[in-house]
Amino acid sequence: MQRWPVLLFLAWVCFLFFAGIGLFTSGFLLTRIELASRSSCSDPLLPPPWERQNLPTGSCWAPQRFPKAVLVIIDALRFEFARFNPTKATPLPYENKLSFLHHLVTSQPRHARLYRFRADPPTATMQRIKGLTTGSLPTFIDVGSNFATYAIQEDNLLAQLAQNGRRVVFMGDDTWEGLFPKNFFRSYFFPSFNVKDLHTVDDGILQHLYPTVDSGEWDVLIAHFLGVDHCGHKHGPDHPEMAKKLTQMNEMLRSLVDHLGNDTLLLVAGDHGMTETGDHGGDSEKEVNAALFVYSKTPLFGTGPPEKPEAVPQVNLVPTVALLLGVPIPYSNIGEVMAELFSGDGDAVSAALQQLSVYHINAKQVDRFLHSYSLVAQDLPAEQLQHLQELFSSAVEEHIRLLAQVQGATLVPPELESRLGTLIGRFQLYLREARAVCTQSWARFRPLRMMGGCTLIAASCLLCYMASELAAALDSFYRSCLLYPLLWGVVVAVLLGLAHVFTQEGLDLLLVSSWAAAASQVGFFWHWWGQYPKRARSVGSQPPLASIGLRQRLRAWLGLAFPMGILLFRCGAMFSDSFVVAEARVAPFLLASLVTLLVGKLHWDGRLTVPEGPKQQFLGFSSYRREIWYLLCFVATLLVCVRLSGFFHQCREEIPHCRPSLFLSPLASLRNTRAKNLFYLLCVALLAGLAYAVRSWLRHYGNLNSSDPLVLFVRWGFPLVVLCIACYWAVASSAEDSLGKLQELVQVAVVAFPWAVYGLASVGLLLLLCNPMTVFAKDTRESAGSIVTPSLGVPSSEVDFLHVIPQIYRRMQESQKSRLERGSYKATVAAYGLGSVYSAALVIALTLLGFLLMLLHSERLSLAFLLLFLEAFMLLHIHTRARGLAGDAEPFSVPWYAVISWLLAASQFFYSTGHQPIFPAIHWNAAFVGFHLDHSTNLLPAVLVGANTFASHILFAVGCPLLLLWPFVCEIPSSQKRKPKKEPQEELQEVEEHMMEMRLRESPEKFSNALLQLGLKYLFVLGMQLLACVCAAMILRRHLMVWKVFAPKFLFESLGFVVSSICLLLGISLVMRVDCAVSTWFSQLQLRGGQTSCWASVGSGRSLLQELKMQES
Repeated sequence: MQRWPVLLFLAWVCFLFFAGIGLFTSGFLLTRIELASRSSCSDPLLPPPWERQNLPTGSCWAPQRFPKAVLVIIDALRFEFARFNPTKATPLPYENKLSFLHHLVTSQPRHARLYRFRADPPTATMQRIKGLTTGSLPTFIDVGSNFATYAIQEDNLLAQLAQNGRRVVFMGDDTWEGLFPKNFFRSYFFPSFNVKDLHTVDDGILQHLYPTVDSGEWDVLIAHFLGVDHCGHKHGPDHPEMAKKLTQMNEMLRSLVDHLGNDTLLLVAGDHGMTETGDHGGDSEKEVNAALFVYSKTPLFGTGPPEKPEAVPQVNLVPTVALLLGVPIPYSNIGEVMAELFSGDGDAVSAALQQLSVYHINAKQVDRFLHSYSLVAQDLPAEQLQHLQELFSSAVEEHIRLLAQVQGATLVPPELESRLGTLIGRFQLYLREARAVCTQSWARFRPLRMMGGCTLIAASCLLCYMASELAAALDSFYRSCLLYPLLWGVVVAVLLGLAHVFTQEGLDLLLVSSWAAAASQVGFFWHWWGQYPKRARSVGSQPPLASIGLRQRLRAWLGLAFPMGILLFRCGAMFSDSFVVAEARVAPFLLASLVTLLVGKLHWDGRLTVPEGPKQQFLGFSSYRREIWYLLCFVATLLVCVRLSGFFHQCREEIPHCRPSLFLSPLASLRNTRAKNLFYLLCVALLAGLAYAVRSWLRHYGNLNSSDPLVLFVRWGFPLVVLCIACYWAVASSAEDSLGKLQELVQVAVVAFPWAVYGLASVGLLLLLCNPMTVFAKDTRESAGSIVTPSLGVPSSEVDFLHVIPQIYRRMQESQKSRLERGSYKATVAAYGLGSVYSAALVIALTLLGFLLMLLHSERLSLAFLLLFLEAFMLLHIHTRARGLAGDAEPFSVPWYAVISWLLAASQFFYSTGHQPIFPAIHWNAAFVGFHLDHSTNLLPAVLVGANTFASHILFAVGCPLLLLWPFVCEIPSSQKRKPKKEPQEELQEVEEHMMEMRLRESPEKFSNALLQLGLKYLFVLGMQLLACVCAAMILRRHLMVWKVFAPKFLFESLGFVVSSICLLLGISLVMRVDCAVSTWFSQLQLRGGQTSCWASVGSGRSLLQELKMQES
C-alpha cells in the first residue's frame, strides 16, 4: 500500500480548501478601520457660549457636573430584571427583586431614573465593553475573540480619564485587564470564564467595594459583577438561584447608596440581556434589551420620569459620562448625549440652552470623526456624508444666530422655547442619522478577496471530483499528479517571497498561501490535461454507452442523480434564510429521503426480486429475495433513530413558540429528586450498554482473544471509563446539594473523575497507535515447507512482502486440500480477528472518542449519542446490503449515496446534540469539564468547546473509512447457520471466497486508491456545502439577515469543514497504521516459519480457510 502519497495528496487538497476559506474570510469578516487619533482638551470644539470664557478647573469642553462617578455593571441585567411591577402577585424568580431601584425612582423622581439600555449586536461581553467605553460599534468578527481579548487601541473613555489625571479603580471581570492594560489606578481582577462559578467574582468585589468607596482615593470606580450572567448560563433566568443572585445585587445597591457622597454620580447598567435559556450573543429582543439606572443625591432632572421608560442606545453613555465628568469625548464616538442629565436647576429656557450646548459639542465631535474616517476609508457612502454635512452645517449656523438673538434680547420666552426645541431636534436628527449610516455601512467588504476565496473553493471541489474519478480509473495516478502541483505552488510562493524582499513590503502570508494554492491547482489541471486524457478515456470510458440499452443507461444515470440531486438541493437551499433557520428539521428529512430513494431504485432495477421460475407461487411475496427483509428492517430502524433524534433540539429565536429540549439541561437543574435519579440510572445504563455492545462486536469477530495491551484495555479499560463517567455525573448533578466537608470532596471529585477519563482515553488511543493489531494466532506446530523471498532471505521490504504473501495463501490452500483428501481438519494455525482487524481499530477509536465527547455534554445527551452510534451502524448495514443486492462489481469503490448519507447524518446529529449555527447556542460549560478554576491559556478551553460543538463531525469523519471496510467485514452472514454437508472440494471453494478485510491486501494499489477516492469524495461533499455557504454569504452580504443567519452559518460550516477534514485524515491514517502493523505481523510470521518450519498458513479472514478456524469467540 502507498501510504504517504495518499496522505500527502489528501493533505494537499485540504490545504487548498483552507486557503480558500482564509482568503474569503479576510474579505468578508473585516473589522472597521480604527483611527489612532485621540481627543484632547485643546481641541477647538467648544460651543459659542463657552468659547469666550474660561471653564472651571478640571473641565474640558463643558463644565464638570460631577467630580466622582461609580459605574456598576451587572452582567446580563435584562430590563425585566430591573423593572418593578407592584401589581404582580406571584412574580417569576427574576421579577421584582431589585426593589430598591423602584424605591429610589418613586421617592426621588428628580434624582433617579430607569432606562431601557439598547445593546448593539453581537451581545457578547467583550464587544459590549468596547461599545460602553469607545462609543463606537464593534463589528461581527470581534465576537470570535470574546475570550481572547486584545487591548483597545482606539480612543476610549478610560484612556481619557487617565490622560486627564483621574484615578480609575476597577474590580470584577478580568476581561477588562486585557482590554485596558495599565489604565487603572488600582484594580482587583477575578477570573470570569468559568460560567459555573456564581460567586467568586461577586464576593471578591463585595470584599473591596465599600472600603474603597469610603477611602475616597478614587475619581471613577467601576465594578463589574458576573453572578447574574453565570446564573443565566448555568440555570436560566427562571430559577431560584437567579432570585438569590438578584436579591444579593439589590442589597449591594442599597448599601452602596448609603456610602456615596452628594457629589457622586451612580450608574447601574447591564451590558446585555439574556434569552429564556440564559444565553446571549445574538440580536434577539431579550438579548439587546438591558437596563440602565442613573442616580445622584443631588437633583439630576428638571422634570419627573415619563410614563414608560425611555430607550437609550448603549453608545450614548460614553459622551454623556465624558461631559458630566469634564473630560473630552473619545474621538471615534458616534453616540448621542443624554441631554436631560444636563438640565440643571434653572428654568426651562436655561435648561434648553444648556442642553443645546452639549448637543453642539457632541455634533462637532461626530462631524470631525466622520470627516477623518472618510479620508482613510471609502465604506461610508459619499452622498449620505454630504447629506449629514448639510444637516450639521445648518444646525450650527442656526445655533449661532439663535445665541446672537438671545444676547440681544430680541426673542420673547415662548418663541425662544419653541426655537430652542426645534434646534435641539435638528441636532438629534443629525446625530441619529450619522449613527444609522455607520451602522449600515460598517460591513466593509473586500470583493476581490471574496471572489478569490470563492474561486479557490470551487476549483478545489472540481479537483476533488476529477481526482476521485481518476482514482477509480487509474492506478497510482496521485504520485505523479501530486509532484507537479506541489512544485508549481512552491515556485510561486518563493517568487512572491522574493518580491516582498526586494520591495521591502510586509509579507501577507494569507495572500502568499492563496497564490500558492491557486498555482498548485493550475499545475494539477495542466498536468492532467497534458498527460492523462488519452489514458483516462481508454480506461475510464471503455464500455461504450451505445453497447447498453436506454433503460440501463437511465439506471446508471439515476444512480448518481438521486444522491447528487439531494446534495445540490441542500446546497441551493443555503441561499434561503428560512432553510438555514429550519435546517435542524430539513437535514433528517433529506437523509430519510435518500435512504428511501435508494430502496426504491433497487426495486426499480429489479434487484429485490429473484428471477421467475416455473414453480413460482401465485402470491407476489414469494418472488422477493430473502435479503430484502433485512434491508427493510435496517431502514425502519434508521427512520426510527432519525425521528427520535428530533427530541434533542435547540431553539433559534427566529422560530416562534419553540421550546428547547429538556434533555439539553444538566441533571443538576432538575428539582425533582426522583426524576433526577431515574434519568441518571437511564444515562448510566445506556453508557454501559454502549460499552457492552462494542465489546460484544469485537468478541463476535474474534478481536478480544489475545493478551496484547490494547485488547486488555478494551476488556478492563472500557468498564473503568464508564465507571468514571458515571461517578462524574453523580457528583456533578449533586454538587449544589452537598454541604460542609462533603462540598470540598465533591469539588475535588468534579475535577478528578474527568481527568481520569481523559487519562484512560489517552492511554487507550496511545495503545491503539502503538500496536493496533487485535489478532491472536495459535500455532499447532505442524511442519511445512519454507517460504522465501526473491533474494532467498528474510523479507525486508514491501516488495518482498508482496512476493511472500501469495506463497502463504498458496501454502494454505495446498495444506487444506491435502487435509480434505485425508479427512483431517486439524488446524495448523488458528487466527482470531484478522478478518476484521481494520474495522476493529476504528471501532475502538470511535468508542474512546465517543466517551470523551459524551463527557463534554450534559448527562441526558448520552441518549442522543446512543442514537448516533445506532444510526451509523444502520447506515453501514444498509450500504452493505444495498451493494450486495445491486451486485456491485466495484468492491473497492464507495458509491456516492453512501458518502452523502454519511455526511447528512453528521449534519443531523450536529443539531441533535443540542447545537445550532449561532453563538448563543455554544455550550461554554464544556470548557470547564475537569477544571475548577480559570484556564491559564485560551487553547485548551477552545479545544474543549470545539470538541463539544463539532462532536458529530469528529465521529463521522474518523469513522468514514468504515464505508469502505464494512462490506468486507460483512462478506458472510454474521451468524453461522446449518447447511447441508458438501463435498470437500465445494467446501474448499466456498471457504476460499470469504477473506473479509484481507481481500483488501490482495490488491495494495486498489486499497490505496480506494482510500484516496473515499477521502476525495468526502471532501467534495463537504466542499460543496461550504461553497454554498460562501456564495450565499457573498451574494447576500447586504441582506437584512446576513449577520444574523448567513454569516454565523458560514463560520460554523467553515470550522466544521476544518474539523472534519483533519479528523478524516486521522481516520485514514489509522487504517494505514493498521495496515503497517499487519505487514509487520506477516513479516514476523515468516520469520517464525523460517525458524521452526511449522508456520504453513495464516488467517486472512474470519472464515478464510477451515484449516485456520477463524473463530469468532
